[in-house]
Amino acid sequence: MKYIGAHVSAAGGVFNAPKNAAAIGASAFALFTKNQKRWSAAPLTAAVVEQFKASCRQHNFAPQQILPHDGYLINLGHPEVEKLEKSRAAFCDEMERCQQLGLCYLNFHPGSHLKQLSEDDCLQRIAESVNIALQRSCGVTAVIENTAGQGSNLGYRFEHLARIIELVEDKSRVGVCLDTCHTFVSGYDLRTSAACAATFGEFDAVVGFRYLKGMHLNDSKVAFASRVDRHAPLGDGELGLDCFRYIMADPRFDDIPLILETTEPERWPKEIALLNQFAGQ
Repeated sequence: MKYIGAHVSAAGGVFNAPKNAAAIGASAFALFTKNQKRWSAAPLTAAVVEQFKASCRQHNFAPQQILPHDGYLINLGHPEVEKLEKSRAAFCDEMERCQQLGLCYLNFHPGSHLKQLSEDDCLQRIAESVNIALQRSCGVTAVIENTAGQGSNLGYRFEHLARIIELVEDKSRVGVCLDTCHTFVSGYDLRTSAACAATFGEFDAVVGFRYLKGMHLNDSKVAFASRVDRHAPLGDGELGLDCFRYIMADPRFDDIPLILETTEPERWPKEIALLNQFAGQ
C-alpha cells in the first residue's frame, strides 16, 4: 500500500491536521506540532492530545502514516556549545511532543557546520544530539532528511546519512526520509527509470532501505546538482514524472508516508490522485 499525502496546516491546533489531510484525499500527512519558526511553544494539554488522536481515528490515519517535521531553527550540529544545547533542548521537546501525540516518527534536517567544524566533527555532533534525544524519549524514531546541500548543510550525501546512523547507539530508532528534490539537486539523478534504479541502488548499498521511513515527493525548479533547494509541482520541474512513476511502482516504497511539499497546495488533490493512479490504487 502506498500512503500518499502532503504537509498540511495545523493552524488552530494539531487536531486540525488529520481533517485537513482527509479533505485533500490523503492517506498520509506531515505536520508541525508547534510553530516551526519559534524555539518554544505551550505544552500540549491532555485535551489537545485526545482531540488529535480522535481525529486520526476518525479519518483513518495510523501513526506509521504520519511524518511530523521539527522546527526550522534547530541545528543539531551547531559549532557553538550554547546554541547546540539550545537546539538539543528544542529537539528533545519535539520528540516528547510526538511521543505525547502517539506518533512514531520525527523528521529532521541533520544540521550545519557553519564553516566552523569539519564535516565529520559536525556529523558526530549530530549523532550525539540524536543519542541524547533517544535516551530522553520513548517510542519515537528520529528520521534524518537528506538535504539539498545548500550552504554548509550536511546530509546531502548518502555517506553523511550512513555516518550519522553508524554513530547512533539505538539503530532501531533511527531512519531516513528521502526528498526527491534534495536528492536530485545534490547530485543523484532521478530523471529516468534507469537513473532511479542507479540512485536508489546506491542508497541501498550505502545506507540501506531498511532505514527508509518516509519520503518527500517534490519536483525541482532548479538544475541537476545545483545544490539549491527549490521545490516545484510534480511534472513542472527538472525531474519530470518518470521518477514518481518509478517510486509508485516499486514495493520498496510501500507502507511509509509519501509526502508532497510541492509549491501549489491547491494542486495537492490532483497530485495525490495522480500518484494513486501511478500506484494502481
